[in-house]
Amino acid sequence: MTPPKKPTLVSDNLSSPDKLAASLCVGVVGLGHMGSAFAQNLVDSGYKTFVFDRNESKRNACAGAKPASVLADLSVCDVVFSSLPDDTVLSNLSEGSNGLVSVLKEGAVHVSTSTVSPAISRHLSQLHEMNGQGYVASPVLGNPDLAKARKVFFMVAGASGPLSKAAPVIESLGQHVFFMGDDPGHANLMKLAANVMIATTLESMGETLALLRKGGIPAEVGFDVLTNSLFDSKVHKAYGGKILREQYRPAGMVVPLALKDMRLALLEAERSTTPMPFASLVRDRMVAMLARGWDTLDWSALGLLASQDARLPSAQELSDVLK
Repeated sequence: MTPPKKPTLVSDNLSSPDKLAASLCVGVVGLGHMGSAFAQNLVDSGYKTFVFDRNESKRNACAGAKPASVLADLSVCDVVFSSLPDDTVLSNLSEGSNGLVSVLKEGAVHVSTSTVSPAISRHLSQLHEMNGQGYVASPVLGNPDLAKARKVFFMVAGASGPLSKAAPVIESLGQHVFFMGDDPGHANLMKLAANVMIATTLESMGETLALLRKGGIPAEVGFDVLTNSLFDSKVHKAYGGKILREQYRPAGMVVPLALKDMRLALLEAERSTTPMPFASLVRDRMVAMLARGWDTLDWSALGLLASQDARLPSAQELSDVLK
């Protein structure tokens, strides 16, 4: 199969990013850590930016953006980003008489940066198309700090028309965009697959560091050897560093959201009859974390679970979740 090619973008006919920013009005729905970072960067890039969140204080916290008290205020926008936690919230904000599908103008493009199922993306893409609008799936690889620094990676997919309009704006928010073709579900499947790899890496690092500690090798020494030899990836260094320091707060991704992603990935695996025994194991490990009341911890706390299973001591700062 031929890999998808980068589409022709509307920005290809503009001489500068400033002209692109001046030509488009953008909106952001969902002002959590990621959404607020995107909104502020859009403002800083010169876009006329509208922001919506059910929390009024979040709407007012984005300097330079225009707070939208209702979704209908986004009807002037050419491109609207949504950054939402799951399928249900995305569907509720998009569908119905007051949802994005109803309020966006003809030709507007909804860009979903959420980690959701391929099925909901395909469904919303059809609804937007029926209403003369576009839909682009654009999930993100990276954390809120990387989003603020425009260092995240986007996986984007959608019909060529909406994609050509939205992609230049997406490119301004990160360090690289991977074009996944015209099926929006493929972008979401790619994100779920990436999260499976992160989660299984966290589990293996947690078990490995616990083994080293139990065998008398300081975790710092083992971490240095591993991440400065064969395992020097960003995931091993960044998330492994959290396990090493037992730094599970503040959470970049809380355990319930990580479990949601594993569940979605395994549903896709079941549909395509793809056995994923390691992913199934890690899903159960995340359920065990929730059973311990660790719902506010970062998903790298898989390392904490491994150390607890090995009866190793943990940092005093974690005493409230370990009692």
